[in-house]
Amino acid sequence: MSMNIDEARRRAEALFKKEQQSREAQQATAEYQAELQATREKTERLRALRLARDAANKKMPPTNTTKGAA
Repeated sequence: MSMNIDEARRRAEALFKKEQQSREAQQATAEYQAELQATREKTERLRALRLARDAANKKMPPTNTTKGAA
C-alpha cells in the first residue's frame, strides 16, 4: 500500500513540475515578445528621427566654419 502512495505522489509531483515549467516557458516567451516589440518601436522611432535630421540638414546650406587666410 505504501508503494502505491509513493508512486502516486511521485507522479503528482512530476505532473506539477511539468505544469510549472510550462507556465514559466509561457511567461518567458511573453517577456521576450514584449522586449522584441519594444526594440522594434525604439528602432522605428530612432530611424524617423535620423531621417528627419538628415532631411533638415540637406535643406540648410553648408556653413563654413573655417576661416580663410587673407
